[in-house]
Amino acid sequence: MDVSLTLWALTIAGLCALIAADFAIGRTPHDVSVREAGIWTVVWVVLAGLFGLGLLVFAGGQPSGEFFAGYITEKSLSVDNLFVFVLIMAKFAVPSAYQQRVLLVGVLIALVLRAVFIAAGATIIASFSWVFFLFGAFLIWTAWKLVQEARSEEESAEFEENRLLKAVERRIPSTDQYHGTRLFVMERGKRLMTPMLIVMLAIGTTDVLFALDSIPAIFGLTQDPYIVFTANAFALMGLRQLYFLIGGLLKKLVHLSYGLSVILGFIGVKLVLHALHETGVHVPEISIPVSLGVIVAVLAVTTVTSLVAARRQEAEASASPKHEEETADV
Repeated sequence: MDVSLTLWALTIAGLCALIAADFAIGRTPHDVSVREAGIWTVVWVVLAGLFGLGLLVFAGGQPSGEFFAGYITEKSLSVDNLFVFVLIMAKFAVPSAYQQRVLLVGVLIALVLRAVFIAAGATIIASFSWVFFLFGAFLIWTAWKLVQEARSEEESAEFEENRLLKAVERRIPSTDQYHGTRLFVMERGKRLMTPMLIVMLAIGTTDVLFALDSIPAIFGLTQDPYIVFTANAFALMGLRQLYFLIGGLLKKLVHLSYGLSVILGFIGVKLVLHALHETGVHVPEISIPVSLGVIVAVLAVTTVTSLVAARRQEAEASASPKHEEETADV
């Protein structure tokens, strides 16, 4: 897809306008209701859908299909990120009224850093076709790792700060109390960093770690930097509202890691086949319609089986002898 500098500029300007509008709407700290989160989640999904349809009309079916496949993949991987976001919020005891501001700025940081990742990835792919082998092998390894973590009962449910965050906390004087949405405060003549800034950095930098999986995954669906960037942007920009909408449902998505591992493994195989094809080996390539169908089917099956398994676990827990004794005591 041939994208002019003018279209790039208009797209970035449009995304900046949407981010500014989102920031203006959420500028006053408040508890986000399920209704508010649901409305804005639908708005972001509709905007992504309209953008994909615009690609269909002006660029054709191939770019549109690549966008939708990339968007759905990035969105599903983002849902997995929400588990960590919940742990971060709990770790830093973020008041519920300030959580939306934390997520907005954190996602903005992640979007800027991902743009750098995408530019670097596109440059490497343009220069070295063998990198598809590397991306494919990495995704297959990540898929296996996800399965192992999902099956492990020893997996820790605590957030561990990354090295960058620890270095910031060590070198910059900080306070352990929140002061509204302020990032720095003056106390006894000293400028101190508030936990608000720390948790924003935690959200932003942690999401970049997730990008190590998602960026190779979307490059397995399309090598067009414009589609890669816009799919990531739309997936991330609706993440704040999605956090408040399905926060209580995250624990019920017990099979999500298995579904994501299947998707990443599938895209990894697709990348390896593409790399072999580029080197002259006659192997079948997986088309975008097939990729989109597999991704949607896996997510649908994973969601249904997760909800059934969660309901079964709740029924077993309520029927356990310990639960009956507690009920009798009450």
